Amino acid sequence: MKLFYEYGTQRIEFTVVFRNRKTMLIEVEAPKTITVTVPVGTAENKILEMVKTKSKWIVKKLFDIKDMEYRKRTRQYVNGESFIYMGRNYSLQIILDYKAIPPEAKLIRGKICVYTCLKDDRLVRLALENWYKDKAREKIQERINYYQPYFDVKPAKITVKDQKKRWGSCSSRKSLLFNWKCIMAPSPVLDYIVVHEMCHLVHMNHSKEFWQLLKRVLPDYENRKAWLKNNGVKCDL
Repeated sequence: MKLFYEYGTQRIEFTVVFRNRKTMLIEVEAPKTITVTVPVGTAENKILEMVKTKSKWIVKKLFDIKDMEYRKRTRQYVNGESFIYMGRNYSLQIILDYKAIPPEAKLIRGKICVYTCLKDDRLVRLALENWYKDKAREKIQERINYYQPYFDVKPAKITVKDQKKRWGSCSSRKSLLFNWKCIMAPSPVLDYIVVHEMCHLVHMNHSKEFWQLLKRVLPDYENRKAWLKNNGVKCDL
């Protein structure tokens, strides 16, 4: 179901999803997607009333997304171009190797080297993406193992893949899904993403109890969260 209302000069339109939950959840994602998840049976006028109280926050989120998209930098797949890995910038070195089928990326002496049979942007990007995914799987599993003693419940499954709108998610079946691009963030920020999703194994919402648990594990989580908000747009190919 779709609903809308006018807020100042803006028309705020959102999709309503009914779930077996006790509270309302508002998610604002690029480019202008607003999803409101509410308890089953919530009346339409009640939904509008609740969403309107969050209008200022929604508008700010929409502005932040637009600003991040504007600041997103388009990289070129050429020698010397800079790519981020674990919060540090590394120079790209393309090496022509006719035996490199498929193309392969390696971190060698402070450079991300891509071995490819052709100097083709698509092949270079593929090699980089596969390399980042492999590193993300390895590091995320390592960090989950590190923080597991803080939790009584373990993830049923851990998956790393491409996600357009989220850094991570936790399903009702206790499966954790991570965006491979999070491996570009500094180690403390990657830990925040990992622990955030592990906390959802205990609390499947962003309740007060959820944030209290997150703070117990990562007392400075707000600083890490702020970095992700302000710099997450840079974590891309």
